Amino acid sequence: MNKPIAIIAGEPNSISSEIIFKCWKLKKKYSHKNFFIIGSIKLLELQKKRLNFKIRIKKINNNFKLNDLKGSKLPVYDIEYNQKKSFEKISTKSNKYIFQSFNTAIEFVKNKKILGFINCPISKETLFKNKYQGITEFLSNKFKKKVNGVMLIYNKKLSVSPITTHIPLHKVSKKITKSKIINNVKIINNFYKKILKRKPKFAILGLNPHNFSSSKNNEEKKIICKAIESLKKIKIKAFGPISADSSFLFAKRNKFDVMIGMYHDQVLAPFKTLYSFDAINITLGLPYIRISPDHGVGIDISGKKIANPKSLIESIKFFNNIK
Repeated sequence: MNKPIAIIAGEPNSISSEIIFKCWKLKKKYSHKNFFIIGSIKLLELQKKRLNFKIRIKKINNNFKLNDLKGSKLPVYDIEYNQKKSFEKISTKSNKYIFQSFNTAIEFVKNKKILGFINCPISKETLFKNKYQGITEFLSNKFKKKVNGVMLIYNKKLSVSPITTHIPLHKVSKKITKSKIINNVKIINNFYKKILKRKPKFAILGLNPHNFSSSKNNEEKKIICKAIESLKKIKIKAFGPISADSSFLFAKRNKFDVMIGMYHDQVLAPFKTLYSFDAINITLGLPYIRISPDHGVGIDISGKKIANPKSLIESIKFFNNIK
Protein backbone atom coordinates (compact mmCIF):
# COMPACT_ATOMS: atom_id res chain seq x y z
CA MET A 1 0.00 0.00 0.00
CA ASN A 2 1.29 3.44 -0.92
CA LYS A 3 0.58 5.01 2.45
CA PRO A 4 -0.36 8.70 2.63
CA ILE A 5 1.01 11.47 4.85
CA ALA A 6 -0.86 13.43 7.51
CA ILE A 7 -0.25 17.14 8.02
CA ILE A 8 -1.15 18.55 11.44
CA ALA A 9 -2.50 22.07 10.99
CA GLY A 10 -0.60 23.26 14.09
CA GLU A 11 -1.16 26.60 15.80
CA PRO A 12 -4.57 27.93 14.68
CA ASN A 13 -3.49 31.58 14.68
CA SER A 14 -0.45 31.33 12.47
CA ILE A 15 0.59 31.07 8.81
CA SER A 16 -0.18 27.31 8.83
CA SER A 17 -3.48 27.39 6.93
CA GLU A 18 -2.02 29.74 4.32
CA ILE A 19 0.99 27.52 3.55
CA ILE A 20 -1.28 24.45 3.54
CA PHE A 21 -3.58 26.05 0.95
CA LYS A 22 -0.62 27.12 -1.19
CA CYS A 23 0.89 23.63 -1.03
CA TRP A 24 -2.40 22.02 -2.02
CA LYS A 25 -2.70 24.21 -5.11
CA LEU A 26 0.84 23.25 -6.20
CA LYS A 27 0.74 19.58 -5.13
CA LYS A 28 0.80 17.98 -8.59
CA LYS A 29 4.08 19.74 -9.39
CA TYR A 30 6.17 18.33 -6.55
CA SER A 31 4.76 15.21 -4.86
CA HIS A 32 3.40 11.81 -5.80
CA LYS A 33 2.37 11.11 -2.20
CA ASN A 34 -1.23 11.64 -1.10
CA PHE A 35 -1.73 13.72 2.02
CA PHE A 36 -4.53 14.97 4.22
CA ILE A 37 -4.87 17.56 6.97
CA ILE A 38 -5.57 16.97 10.65
CA GLY A 39 -7.29 20.09 11.93
CA SER A 40 -10.50 22.05 12.32
CA ILE A 41 -12.64 22.22 9.18
CA LYS A 42 -14.61 25.12 10.65
CA LEU A 43 -11.46 27.16 11.22
CA LEU A 44 -9.94 26.24 7.84
CA GLU A 45 -13.14 27.42 6.15
CA LEU A 46 -12.98 30.72 8.04
CA GLN A 47 -9.32 31.26 7.15
CA LYS A 48 -9.83 30.18 3.54
CA LYS A 49 -12.45 32.89 3.17
CA ARG A 50 -10.26 35.52 4.87
CA LEU A 51 -7.27 34.63 2.67
CA ASN A 52 -9.42 34.36 -0.47
CA PHE A 53 -8.40 30.84 -1.56
CA LYS A 54 -10.76 29.12 -3.99
CA ILE A 55 -10.30 25.65 -2.51
CA ARG A 56 -13.00 23.17 -1.59
CA ILE A 57 -12.60 21.08 1.57
CA LYS A 58 -13.95 17.58 2.22
CA LYS A 59 -14.23 15.69 5.50
CA ILE A 60 -12.68 12.22 5.87
CA ASN A 61 -13.04 9.71 8.70
CA ASN A 62 -10.95 7.02 10.44
CA ASN A 63 -11.68 4.47 7.73
CA PHE A 64 -10.50 6.57 4.81
CA LYS A 65 -9.18 4.88 1.66
CA LEU A 66 -6.54 6.20 -0.72
CA ASN A 67 -9.24 7.13 -3.22
CA ASP A 68 -10.80 9.40 -0.58
CA LEU A 69 -7.64 11.53 -0.68
CA LYS A 70 -7.66 12.02 -4.43
CA GLY A 71 -9.42 14.69 -6.43
CA SER A 72 -9.56 18.48 -6.28
CA LYS A 73 -10.96 18.81 -2.73
CA LEU A 74 -8.58 19.20 0.22
CA PRO A 75 -9.18 16.17 2.53
CA VAL A 76 -9.36 17.01 6.24
CA TYR A 77 -9.75 14.79 9.29
CA ASP A 78 -11.78 17.10 11.50
CA ILE A 79 -10.67 18.02 15.03
CA GLU A 80 -13.31 20.18 16.66
CA TYR A 81 -12.22 23.69 17.60
CA ASN A 82 -14.35 26.78 18.09
CA GLN A 83 -13.00 30.19 17.18
CA LYS A 84 -15.19 33.08 16.11
CA LYS A 85 -12.61 35.13 14.18
CA SER A 86 -10.40 33.77 11.43
CA PHE A 87 -7.26 34.87 13.28
CA GLU A 88 -6.85 35.75 16.94
CA LYS A 89 -3.95 36.18 19.37
CA ILE A 90 -2.00 33.03 20.23
CA SER A 91 -3.05 31.72 23.66
CA THR A 92 -3.39 28.52 25.67
CA LYS A 93 -6.98 28.23 24.40
CA SER A 94 -5.77 26.06 21.51
CA ASN A 95 -3.52 23.73 23.55
CA LYS A 96 -6.08 20.92 23.93
CA TYR A 97 -6.86 21.09 20.21
CA ILE A 98 -3.18 20.89 19.20
CA PHE A 99 -2.44 17.98 21.56
CA GLN A 100 -5.50 16.15 20.23
CA SER A 101 -4.21 16.67 16.68
CA PHE A 102 -0.81 15.16 17.57
CA ASN A 103 -2.43 12.23 19.38
CA THR A 104 -4.62 11.58 16.32
CA ALA A 105 -1.58 11.54 14.02
CA ILE A 106 0.26 9.15 16.34
CA GLU A 107 -2.77 6.81 16.39
CA PHE A 108 -2.82 6.81 12.58
CA VAL A 109 0.88 5.83 12.65
CA LYS A 110 0.31 3.05 15.19
CA ASN A 111 -2.57 1.69 13.09
CA LYS A 112 -0.34 1.81 10.00
CA LYS A 113 -2.70 4.15 8.17
CA ILE A 114 0.00 6.71 7.34
CA LEU A 115 3.69 6.71 6.46
CA GLY A 116 4.46 9.48 8.91
CA PHE A 117 3.36 13.03 9.59
CA ILE A 118 4.29 16.66 9.20
CA ASN A 119 3.31 19.22 11.78
CA CYS A 120 2.90 22.84 10.88
CA PRO A 121 4.46 25.30 13.34
CA ILE A 122 3.31 25.62 16.94
CA SER A 123 4.21 28.12 19.67
CA LYS A 124 6.45 25.97 21.89
CA GLU A 125 6.36 28.44 24.79
CA THR A 126 2.54 28.55 24.82
CA LEU A 127 1.95 24.84 24.21
CA PHE A 128 4.61 23.20 26.36
CA LYS A 129 5.38 25.95 28.88
CA ASN A 130 8.29 24.45 30.84
CA LYS A 131 7.40 20.78 30.43
CA TYR A 132 9.22 20.09 27.14
CA GLN A 133 12.00 21.90 25.33
CA GLY A 134 10.29 21.36 21.96
CA ILE A 135 8.42 18.93 19.72
CA THR A 136 11.42 16.57 19.47
CA GLU A 137 11.38 16.05 23.24
CA PHE A 138 7.56 15.92 23.40
CA LEU A 139 7.33 13.15 20.81
CA SER A 140 10.26 11.25 22.34
CA ASN A 141 8.32 11.06 25.60
CA LYS A 142 5.13 9.75 24.00
CA PHE A 143 6.38 6.16 24.22
CA LYS A 144 6.49 3.87 27.25
CA LYS A 145 10.15 3.24 26.56
CA LYS A 146 11.69 6.67 26.13
CA VAL A 147 13.39 7.07 22.77
CA ASN A 148 16.34 9.27 21.91
CA GLY A 149 14.87 11.85 19.56
CA VAL A 150 17.44 13.63 17.41
CA MET A 151 16.83 16.95 15.67
CA LEU A 152 18.13 17.05 12.10
CA ILE A 153 17.72 20.22 10.05
CA TYR A 154 18.00 18.81 6.56
CA ASN A 155 19.03 20.27 3.23
CA LYS A 156 20.32 18.25 0.27
CA LYS A 157 23.61 20.16 0.29
CA LEU A 158 24.25 20.30 4.03
CA SER A 159 22.37 19.32 7.20
CA VAL A 160 22.95 20.34 10.81
CA SER A 161 22.11 18.76 14.16
CA PRO A 162 22.60 20.23 17.66
CA ILE A 163 23.53 17.89 20.50
CA THR A 164 21.55 20.08 22.90
CA THR A 165 18.40 21.82 21.71
CA HIS A 166 16.28 24.49 23.43
CA ILE A 167 18.17 25.05 26.68
CA PRO A 168 19.93 28.09 28.20
CA LEU A 169 23.58 28.49 27.22
CA HIS A 170 24.83 28.17 30.79
CA LYS A 171 23.46 24.61 30.90
CA VAL A 172 24.99 23.41 27.63
CA SER A 173 28.39 22.21 28.89
CA LYS A 174 26.75 20.02 31.54
CA LYS A 175 24.47 18.35 28.97
CA ILE A 176 27.20 17.36 26.50
CA THR A 177 28.43 13.80 26.96
CA LYS A 178 30.50 11.37 24.95
CA SER A 179 27.64 8.87 24.77
CA LYS A 180 25.12 11.49 23.58
CA ILE A 181 27.39 12.60 20.73
CA ILE A 182 28.01 8.98 19.70
CA ASN A 183 24.32 7.99 19.89
CA ASN A 184 23.09 11.03 17.97
CA VAL A 185 25.66 10.58 15.19
CA LYS A 186 24.87 6.86 14.92
CA ILE A 187 21.13 7.61 14.53
CA ILE A 188 21.79 10.20 11.82
CA ASN A 189 24.28 7.90 10.08
CA ASN A 190 21.74 5.06 9.99
CA PHE A 191 19.06 7.42 8.66
CA TYR A 192 21.30 8.57 5.79
CA LYS A 193 22.23 4.99 4.90
CA LYS A 194 18.69 3.59 5.11
CA ILE A 195 16.61 6.43 3.63
CA LEU A 196 19.03 8.42 1.49
CA LYS A 197 21.20 5.47 0.45
CA ARG A 198 24.51 7.12 1.16
CA LYS A 199 27.16 7.13 3.85
CA PRO A 200 27.42 10.65 5.31
CA LYS A 201 30.51 12.61 6.23
CA PHE A 202 30.29 14.37 9.62
CA ALA A 203 31.94 17.55 10.89
CA ILE A 204 31.88 17.63 14.71
CA LEU A 205 32.17 21.15 16.14
CA GLY A 206 33.93 22.13 19.34
CA LEU A 207 32.12 23.99 22.08
CA ASN A 208 34.55 26.77 23.00
CA PRO A 209 35.94 29.61 20.85
CA HIS A 210 38.88 28.17 18.86
CA ASN A 211 38.38 24.96 20.87
CA PHE A 212 40.42 26.54 23.72
CA SER A 213 43.46 24.86 22.17
CA SER A 214 45.77 26.02 24.96
CA SER A 215 43.75 24.24 27.65
CA LYS A 216 44.18 20.58 28.53
CA ASN A 217 41.00 20.34 30.62
CA ASN A 218 38.16 21.47 28.38
CA GLU A 219 35.09 19.86 26.76
CA GLU A 220 36.95 19.30 23.51
CA LYS A 221 39.67 17.20 25.14
CA LYS A 222 37.50 15.49 27.79
CA ILE A 223 34.42 14.68 25.71
CA ILE A 224 34.32 15.63 22.02
CA CYS A 225 37.70 14.20 20.92
CA LYS A 226 36.95 10.91 22.69
CA ALA A 227 33.54 10.68 21.01
CA ILE A 228 35.11 11.24 17.58
CA GLU A 229 37.72 8.54 18.23
CA SER A 230 34.94 6.08 19.14
CA LEU A 231 32.93 6.97 16.03
CA LYS A 232 35.94 6.36 13.80
CA LYS A 233 36.42 2.93 15.37
CA ILE A 234 32.95 1.89 14.15
CA LYS A 235 33.72 3.19 10.63
CA ILE A 236 31.68 6.40 10.79
CA LYS A 237 33.29 9.26 8.88
CA ALA A 238 33.58 11.83 11.68
CA PHE A 239 36.08 14.71 11.73
CA GLY A 240 36.90 17.33 14.31
CA PRO A 241 36.59 18.98 16.66
CA ILE A 242 36.27 21.91 14.26
CA SER A 243 36.36 25.49 15.47
CA ALA A 244 32.84 26.87 15.15
CA ASP A 245 33.79 30.30 13.81
CA SER A 246 35.07 28.89 10.50
CA SER A 247 33.08 25.67 10.47
CA PHE A 248 30.73 26.45 7.57
CA LEU A 249 33.63 27.47 5.33
CA PHE A 250 35.40 24.26 6.33
CA ALA A 251 32.28 22.20 5.62
CA LYS A 252 31.87 23.68 2.14
CA ARG A 253 35.52 23.13 1.26
CA ASN A 254 35.53 19.52 2.48
CA LYS A 255 32.02 18.59 1.25
CA PHE A 256 30.58 17.46 4.57
CA ASP A 257 27.02 16.14 4.68
CA VAL A 258 26.20 16.87 8.32
CA MET A 259 27.53 19.32 10.88
CA ILE A 260 27.09 18.36 14.53
CA GLY A 261 26.92 21.39 16.82
CA MET A 262 27.04 21.41 20.59
CA TYR A 263 24.12 23.83 21.00
CA HIS A 264 21.14 25.04 19.00
CA ASP A 265 22.20 28.45 17.66
CA GLN A 266 25.79 27.38 17.03
CA VAL A 267 24.63 25.63 13.85
CA LEU A 268 21.07 26.91 13.29
CA ALA A 269 21.90 30.62 12.95
CA PRO A 270 24.44 30.28 10.09
CA PHE A 271 22.45 27.46 8.50
CA LYS A 272 19.27 29.56 8.26
CA THR A 273 21.28 32.45 6.88
CA LEU A 274 22.51 30.19 4.08
CA TYR A 275 19.37 28.18 3.29
CA SER A 276 16.41 30.20 4.63
CA PHE A 277 13.19 28.26 3.84
CA ASP A 278 14.99 25.56 1.84
CA ALA A 279 15.23 23.21 4.82
CA ILE A 280 13.12 20.89 6.93
CA ASN A 281 13.20 19.76 10.56
CA ILE A 282 13.22 15.95 10.91
CA THR A 283 12.94 14.14 14.24
CA LEU A 284 15.04 10.96 14.06
CA GLY A 285 15.02 8.07 16.51
CA LEU A 286 11.22 7.67 16.49
CA PRO A 287 9.53 4.56 15.04
CA TYR A 288 8.12 6.77 12.27
CA ILE A 289 9.11 9.84 10.25
CA ARG A 290 8.11 13.19 11.69
CA ILE A 291 8.94 16.41 9.84
CA SER A 292 8.08 20.06 10.26
CA PRO A 293 8.85 23.20 8.24
CA ASP A 294 11.97 24.88 9.55
CA HIS A 295 10.33 28.13 10.61
CA GLY A 296 7.99 29.49 13.26
CA VAL A 297 4.34 30.48 13.45
CA GLY A 298 4.83 33.80 11.64
CA ILE A 299 2.48 35.69 13.94
CA ASP A 300 3.53 39.02 12.39
CA ILE A 301 2.36 37.96 8.92
CA SER A 302 -0.55 35.61 9.69
CA GLY A 303 -3.63 36.47 7.66
CA LYS A 304 -1.66 38.61 5.18
CA LYS A 305 -1.20 36.00 2.42
CA ILE A 306 2.53 36.64 2.08
CA ALA A 307 3.89 33.49 3.81
CA ASN A 308 6.43 31.37 1.94
CA PRO A 309 5.30 27.70 1.63
CA LYS A 310 8.70 26.40 0.44
CA SER A 311 9.69 24.65 3.66
CA LEU A 312 6.33 22.84 3.90
CA ILE A 313 6.65 21.86 0.24
CA GLU A 314 10.14 20.48 0.93
CA SER A 315 8.73 18.56 3.93
CA ILE A 316 6.12 16.89 1.73
CA LYS A 317 8.63 16.25 -1.07
CA PHE A 318 10.96 14.46 1.34
CA PHE A 319 8.42 11.67 1.76
CA ASN A 320 8.90 10.86 -1.94
CA ASN A 321 12.14 9.17 -0.77
CA ILE A 322 10.29 6.84 1.61
CA LYS A 323 8.36 3.68 0.79
